[in-house]
Amino acid sequence: MTDWTKKKYDEYYNAYVPWLEDKYLAWFGENKTSYTTKQQLDKSKITGDKNIDAIQEGVNTGVTGQFKEGGLLGGVGDLVSKEGVNRAERGDTGLGEKQAIEKGKEEQKGWGASIPGSSWVTGKK
Repeated sequence: MTDWTKKKYDEYYNAYVPWLEDKYLAWFGENKTSYTTKQQLDKSKITGDKNIDAIQEGVNTGVTGQFKEGGLLGGVGDLVSKEGVNRAERGDTGLGEKQAIEKGKEEQKGWGASIPGSSWVTGKK
């Protein structure tokens, strides 16, 4: 009973949590690409000078705004969020079930592992 419960929980979690995250961010005109880009850029403050940091924050907001809904790269941001980030979070390899079985678990490289610099998604380095 516990294995079945855990399996069903994982199935529903993987199906609905990415959708809920997307909907929540959409309320603010964001997507996962713009949100995570902003988080990463906010970590890279150059100096402790508040004037320079304010300029840098303005540039960061302008850059990440391009990935938001209505931004110049909004479509790219949405596509990367839905097809890249969501799959990486789920550990989706992008292979069909038959291909995954043929390749074997050891040889599968999931989306998160195949996207350069994506350790922030998978939590693995």
